[in-house]
Formats: sequence, C-alpha cells, structure tokens
Amino acid sequence: MFGHLTEICLAILLLPLFSAIIVGISGRNMTIAGAHRITTLSVGVTFILSVLLAKSIFIDDFSTYNVNLYSWFSGRDIFPFAFHLGFMIDELSVVMLVMVSLISFLVHVYSIGYMSGDEGYKRFFAYIAFFTFAMYLLVLANNFLQLFIGWEGVGVASYLLIGFWFKKESAINGSLKAFLVNRVSDFGFILGLALIFSYVGSLDYQIIFANKLRLANHIINFGSIEISVITLVCLLIFWGAMGKSAQMPLHVWLPESMEGPTPISALIHAATMVTAGVFMVARMSPLFELSEVALSVILIIGATGALFMGLIAIVMNDIKRVVAYSTLSQLGYMMVAMGTSAYTVGIFHLITHACFKALLFLGAGSVIVAMHHEQDMTKMGGLRKYLPITYWTCFIGSLALVALPPFAGFYSKDMIIQAAKASNIFGAEYAYCCVLLGALVTAIYTFRAFFMTFHGKVEHENVQEPGFVITVPLIILAFLSIVIGFILFEPMLINNLLKEPIVTPLHNTLDSITSSFNGHLPFIGHAFGTKVFWLTWLGILIAFIFYYLYPNLPTFVSNRLSLIYSILNNKYGFDTLYEIIFVRSSKFFGDILTKIVDNLIIDFTLVDGLGVVTNKIGRLLSKLQTGLVSHYLSFMIVGTTLLFIWVILR
Repeated sequence: MFGHLTEICLAILLLPLFSAIIVGISGRNMTIAGAHRITTLSVGVTFILSVLLAKSIFIDDFSTYNVNLYSWFSGRDIFPFAFHLGFMIDELSVVMLVMVSLISFLVHVYSIGYMSGDEGYKRFFAYIAFFTFAMYLLVLANNFLQLFIGWEGVGVASYLLIGFWFKKESAINGSLKAFLVNRVSDFGFILGLALIFSYVGSLDYQIIFANKLRLANHIINFGSIEISVITLVCLLIFWGAMGKSAQMPLHVWLPESMEGPTPISALIHAATMVTAGVFMVARMSPLFELSEVALSVILIIGATGALFMGLIAIVMNDIKRVVAYSTLSQLGYMMVAMGTSAYTVGIFHLITHACFKALLFLGAGSVIVAMHHEQDMTKMGGLRKYLPITYWTCFIGSLALVALPPFAGFYSKDMIIQAAKASNIFGAEYAYCCVLLGALVTAIYTFRAFFMTFHGKVEHENVQEPGFVITVPLIILAFLSIVIGFILFEPMLINNLLKEPIVTPLHNTLDSITSSFNGHLPFIGHAFGTKVFWLTWLGILIAFIFYYLYPNLPTFVSNRLSLIYSILNNKYGFDTLYEIIFVRSSKFFGDILTKIVDNLIIDFTLVDGLGVVTNKIGRLLSKLQTGLVSHYLSFMIVGTTLLFIWVILR
C-alpha cells in the first residue's frame, strides 16, 4: 500500500508541472482550448488523487507515511549529512492537499471564462499550473530543503502572476514589491534553517522533532541577553512565515498583488501562497510548543493584524482591495490560533476561509467582468438585478466571512475567539480584545462592500451575468461555504482530527474550549449568548444604515473624522515609511555608488584613465624609435652598465 501511496504522490506532484511545461514551451503549436484543457485536467486529476490519499489516511487508517525517494546530496564519511527529496503524508498534509487542489481546480475552470480573449491566455495557464506544482511540493515535503524549494517556487510563480499584465506599471511595481518583501522574510527563514542544521545536523522533519530537546536545552548569549536556541529558531522560522502569510509589518505586498488577474488574487489569497506560512507553523508545532516567547510573538502580531488590517478595509473603494485587506485580517485570526497552541483550530479556519474567500474573490471578478473591468465600488450599485447568481453567492460568502451560524466561518472563527479568551499565554488578553473587536469590523467592511456593490438604484448598460464557467465555481464554493464548517466541526475540533501531525499542546487550549461542546447544536446554541455574535449583528446594522438607508452618511462622518480617515486611507503610513527608509535610501546610496565607484573609479580612472596613460606612454616610447644605430648602441651601453651595477650591489 505504501508503494501505491508513493505513486499517487508522484502523480500529484508531477502532473501540474508537466502540464505547465507542455503549455509553456508549445508556443503557437498549442491551441487556446488545448492550453486550458491540459492544465485544468491535470489539476482536476490531482484533486481526485488527493481525495484517494485522504481516504487512505482517514478511512483506511494508515499511519504517517514518510519516505525518501531521491538523495540530493550524500557526503558519507567526508560530510556525513544527506539531503533528500521525499514525502510526508499525514492528516495535516492530506487536508492541505485536498483544499489546495480543489481551490486550484475551481480557479482553473473560472479562468477559462475570465481570461477569455487575453493575449497571454496560454502563458497564464502555464503559470498557474506551475504555481500549483510549487504548492504541492511545499505541502508534501518531509524536510526543510524541499519545503524551501517549494516555498521559493511559489514566490517565483506569484511574481510572474502578479506582474502578468507587464505593460501596466502598477502590475510591475506590485510584483516587484511582493518579490522584495518575501526576500526579506526568506532571509530570516534561511537563518533559522542554518541554526537548526548547525545543532541537529539534518533538515528532515522527523530527525529535527526527535532532537527538539537539544535545541531547547542550549542557550545563546547576545551580550547580557540569553536566549534559548529553540526560541531563536522559532522566531526566525516565524519571520519567514510573516512574509508569505503577510503578517504586520511584512504585509504591504499583499494588497499590491491585486494588480494581477482576479483568479490569481483568489488563488494566492484563499488557499495557497498566503496560507503557506500558517501551514509551516502548524507543521513545526512540536518546536513552537517549547517556546512560549515565540507563541506570544505570534499571538500579538496575529491579533494586531486581525484588527488593524480590517479597519483599513472599511475605507477602501476598490472591490478587490477590500477582499485583500479582509484576507490580511483573517490571516491574523489564523495566527492567533497558532499563538494560543490551538493549531487544529487555525488549520480549520484556513480551510473554511479558503472556501468563502475564494468565493468572494471570484465573485468580485464576476462583478468586474460584468462591469467591463471596473473595480471602483462607488461606480457600481444596483447590480442585484443584473447579476442574480453572483449576488446570492456573494451574500452567502459574506455571511460566512462575518461568521454567522451556521455558515462555515462561524465554527472556525468563533473557536479562535474562544481560544484567545481561554489562553494563558502572555498577550492573550490583548489578542482577545483584538479578535473580538475584529468581528465588529469584519461585519462593517463586508456588508459595506456588499451594499455598495449590489444595492442602490443605479442603472447600468450592457451588464449581464457572465457565462457558466464563471458562475459554476461560484455556486460550488457557495455550497461549501455553507456546509464545510458543519461537516468538519466534530472531526477536526471535537475529535481532534489532526492530533498526529500536530503535537499535543502543552497549553492544551483546544481541549479546554471543546470540552463543553458535544456537537453542533450546543456550539451553535452558545453563540447567541456571546459578545461576538451581537457585535457581528451590530456591524451589519451599521453597514445597513450607512450604506443602504443613508448612503450620504459615510461622507459626512469621514469629513468629521478626517484624521482617522486619512490614517486608514494611508494604511498607517507603512508604504510611506518603507519608501523613505528603504526605497529612497537605496536610490540615494545607489546614486553615490554610481558617481563614485562607477563614474569616478571605474569609468574615469580605470577605463578612461588607463587608456589615457597607455596612450601617453606609447607616445613617449615612440620617440625612442629614431632609426639611428648610434642611439640604439648608446641605449645598449647604458642599459648594460646599469645592469652590471645592480648585480654588483646585490
């Protein structure tokens, strides 16, 4: 059976890669239909194979499957370390595979309609197939080296996809910002891997987990400051996760990724790239559990993003950017779960979020297509009667996002808030306040966008529902946004489905919050007496009053609160700060280096200067060529005399 699992894993990994290569190198020999058929079919097959893997793990009850297939490097006696390509199949990786393959497949289908007529159509499908391959490589890895290769592959693919419309300057800038910010976080990630390797001598997960106490028992001194190796390792690994999962202050790239096509926004923000950091923290939970300092840092940073990124979404008018800042906020919620040691809850929210956030992004894309690629919500309104399928599916997605029972987001998001309330880790009180207020903020920005887009009395011309290749994925995701939380609540949270790949937490937060709930009905029943439930309804009511009943009221309030509005509209000044500190300083030092090193030293001194000196020496020596034998004889006598004197003196 294990050999059969190996073949399935290889097929999952290689099918999207081969399809990307075939479409990418075919050029004019590949038809438009052939490009999307090959890539979509390959990803669809990987979804089926992922389901088969899930059956083997969850139904056939196979234990964790860890195998090395190929050795990258083996030094034996000279360098007694080995680096492998292998697979680790367990509950965590299987859940991620099913989710990633499903969302990727639906995005492929959706893209057939959305990208129709684009001159880069075939290139687009080659890129997203490669993106899917890189994500599979990351999820299936059984060692940090392979994970890092997939990690960087996802980064390269996101750079290509965000800058897909490379004739737009904003797309070029967005892709460059994503690339540079992730290089900053990757630097910390590499340092963490180097530190692990120096103490453990391996990058294989199982070897690292088996030697985790060695990391915990060693102390590093930074002057008068002492820090355990395990804490430093966890902080460096989380540094890497902060970039991929867009945690403050490394979040600035994600809103700019909206410059890419909408299907890519859904793929990057829903289930793949931005969740890679969350997945990695869950995978490394045996290490994080040994460092309460690292857990506190994760908790505080995640909670800050959950609240303050949501506030920015309230003032955004670009429909895609509203959903983008919503993603930043929800990623903060996931990190709060990780920081409270409720790792399974964080993964649960990752799954439910993938469904309703992909739905909202693809719904936004449906609106954009219908509005002839207009993204400003102030120019929309009244679209309900033109786009009935998009309207109702986005309504379901909005209810799931604000976490009203019994929609998907309720089960996972409410449990995160409960985990923050029950946790005793430093910063938990602050985190609880943030995620609680975040529920109010989420309801406001979600239904603000919903009312501004679909309601009102605005009339439009030539606006109609897009074709079935766009609406069918919306319907499927809407269905999942209703039922996925109900289906997975008991297996994941009550029965702790991920107990094997995720270490039993020392802080035991999950057991403390699930012990009083025996099933769906008790959990739903308790919601009506919680603060978060009524704060959510308050947020919906505020959005209804401001953006449905009295649409002129927001302008009046923003004028009275101009300072707050300006701070939010400027995104707390992060972009401006980074522009001053990094961009302008880099340009300043670049200009200095250009003037001193390039112009003065290299051009003027070395290139031009050597040419001038050589020319002058050549002219001087040319004067010695007189053609007179007497002159040459005199030179020979003088030279011989000087050589003779030098030999005697020596």
